[in-house]
Amino acid sequence: MNRSIRRIAVAFMVLFLALLANANYIQVFQASDLNDRSDNKRVTLDEYARERGPILVGGTQVAYSVKTKDDLVYLRRYRDPQLYGHLTGYYSYVLGRRGLEKAENSVLSGTDDRLFVRRIVDLITNRKPQGGSVLLTINPKAQQAAYDALGNKRGAVVAIEPSTGKILAMVSKPTYDPNQLSSHNANSILKAANKLQDDSSNPMENRAAQRRYPPGSTFKLVTAAAALSSGRFNPNTQLPAPAVLDLPLTTFNMKNWQNGLCGPAPQVTLTEALATSCNTAFAGLGLKVGDKALRQQAEKFGFGQEYLQDLNASTSVFPSELNPPQLAQSSIGQYDVAATPLQMAMVSAGIANGGKVMQPYVVAKVSGPDLKTLEVTEPQTLSQAVSGDVAGQLTKMMVNVVDHGTGAPVKIDGVSVAGKTGTAQTTPDKPPYAWFTSFAPANAPQVAVAVVIEHANVGRNEISGGQLAAPVAKAVMRAVIGR
Repeated sequence: MNRSIRRIAVAFMVLFLALLANANYIQVFQASDLNDRSDNKRVTLDEYARERGPILVGGTQVAYSVKTKDDLVYLRRYRDPQLYGHLTGYYSYVLGRRGLEKAENSVLSGTDDRLFVRRIVDLITNRKPQGGSVLLTINPKAQQAAYDALGNKRGAVVAIEPSTGKILAMVSKPTYDPNQLSSHNANSILKAANKLQDDSSNPMENRAAQRRYPPGSTFKLVTAAAALSSGRFNPNTQLPAPAVLDLPLTTFNMKNWQNGLCGPAPQVTLTEALATSCNTAFAGLGLKVGDKALRQQAEKFGFGQEYLQDLNASTSVFPSELNPPQLAQSSIGQYDVAATPLQMAMVSAGIANGGKVMQPYVVAKVSGPDLKTLEVTEPQTLSQAVSGDVAGQLTKMMVNVVDHGTGAPVKIDGVSVAGKTGTAQTTPDKPPYAWFTSFAPANAPQVAVAVVIEHANVGRNEISGGQLAAPVAKAVMRAVIGR
């Protein structure tokens, strides 16, 4: 009998210890994760009872809280929502958090560990708790210029400061109004959310960082970089540039967008091939360089790597295990090559920065409720994509694209601009994507830009990249450099 009682007692003790361990595990180790869950309404109600900190662009609060008279004490509001909605995201009692409202929630809500002392002081002094603030790297003039220049076109723009990796502009169209999702009316929130989700244009998607497109001829910068870095080619190397390239292992033949030769003769220099965006020259070049070297070069520019996770940026892709026809297509940014506008802006920024690609970032500084700085983002090098000499050669070649090639529409009086057009084919029954990537001033770069426009109906060639996307890039660069 005593043995049975002891067994039961031991069993209960084990269960008690397990319960105690589980409770402590949840309260100590899982507390942060549970508090960060957007569907944790208890935490959300507690957050709504305090003033949430602002998200700032320059000196302007683009996300802020206002006091109300209902149970949810504070209402989240967004200034210029169409302009900044994809960056701020939303803070919603029904839908949770998105964008920087989610990524920087601990600072904005005042629950960050770095604000522990502040919370203790608030408790002792009975001071109402407040959240901290988040300052973005966005240049408001560049952001507005990108938004206005895109107009009603569907696409995206990214501008980067080459020397630091600061995101100066990030615009995606179509866009949405986060105010509709952050109200205190559950029915109106759900109605607005359902309407957005049913919209086939996906207005809530941040195309600039999240959508991957075939980069088309803008990828020829990567192919040129790989060729120059190999030491076997230079800007004046003569390349075969036939009107039609007979690809191995297939009956498919590659043509130039000009539907003929890229110049007066069936061969061009590497510089001329970039200026005229010669498909057959670059496809042949890619076959000579090889898929391994091309893949490594793409990865040095950021392909296959994760960055800007606070905006849930997608990873750009250069395909593996390519046969010769696939390699030829990949060399001109087709086949399964897929890149975000952010990635192609990083390619130009890396060239502009002497071959050094910087880690992109959009949060410049976070501060406490007392405006005391908690953290300042320091520029970090992502990789050395090419040497300084190769970067200088590519810069001169890109300037030639603007001065004497397909990039003429981006010219700025009194400023040397480096650029590259691109047109990415989709399917025969759909218009291509128009691309343009560039930086300026070419001799002292302040900004690198990438633009993509969907449904480019100007033509299935480099004209669409120059006519549609280049003027958008030009507007953004002018806003940054003040010209």
